[in-house]
Amino acid sequence: MRLIRFGAKSREKPGILATDGSRRDLSAEFRDWDSTFFASDGLRRLYEALQQTPPELRPEVPSTERWGAPVARAGKVVCIGLNYIDHAQEANLPVPTEPVLFLKAPNTIAGPHDDIWIPRGSSKTDWELELGIVIGTTARYLKAGEAAMGCIAGYCISNDVSERAFQMERGGQWTKGKSCDTFNPLGPWLATRDEIAAVMQLRMSLRVNGEIKQNGSTRNMIFDLGELVRYVSQFMTLEPGDLISTGTPAGVGFGMKPPQYLKVGDQLEAEIECLGSQRQRCVEAP
Repeated sequence: MRLIRFGAKSREKPGILATDGSRRDLSAEFRDWDSTFFASDGLRRLYEALQQTPPELRPEVPSTERWGAPVARAGKVVCIGLNYIDHAQEANLPVPTEPVLFLKAPNTIAGPHDDIWIPRGSSKTDWELELGIVIGTTARYLKAGEAAMGCIAGYCISNDVSERAFQMERGGQWTKGKSCDTFNPLGPWLATRDEIAAVMQLRMSLRVNGEIKQNGSTRNMIFDLGELVRYVSQFMTLEPGDLISTGTPAGVGFGMKPPQYLKVGDQLEAEIECLGSQRQRCVEAP
């Protein structure tokens, strides 16, 4: 299943992406794809509902409707730093022996085609294409990666937009460089775990103004998805609807020589195999 949400900001409705690419409205049966949905065995109920009435027989969402983030606002957004060997190398940092964790404010989550706001006072806004995983069941002190994989509801594109000067030059505090408004475009859809057979072999690419910047694959992760979920669960309880962004491959702006950063008017295109693509325009923060 491929879950989508649509409609105006803060008023999104739940839907499903049909095999023909059309968006279908399920708001008459489900309130939202949120923590309550995942915690109450919602994916099973959704599967049963679609068995009774296939997506193609559901009301079609008008093409003019905005694409929202595929899941409602997460309780927390956990990010993994330096989880690709080539990214650690471009950052001139040692390959970590344990996952590097940091948090991003949940209200950074935006639709896949919403504008990215360049923050006031920003000089180094950067891109980071990542595979996002949404937690489906409570995870605490997990003991094995295999069990951890069972806690994953699905996968989506996540762009961990970052302001590097805020992150690294303003007191050594990553949170302030990661949590600006619109700094986490998500989607366009959430693919449930059964949709993707080889999640550790997905091609990833990101372009700025049509020029390719990141061209990688999830197979280059240092720590795989099961280990990431298991590891995070040792330090905090992961709850249904939480998002983990699993790290970015090489090609981010600050790793280039000379560094390159986003500016007003720039256009981004990001794609992960099996998970669609997202596009954003960079604008001044209001």
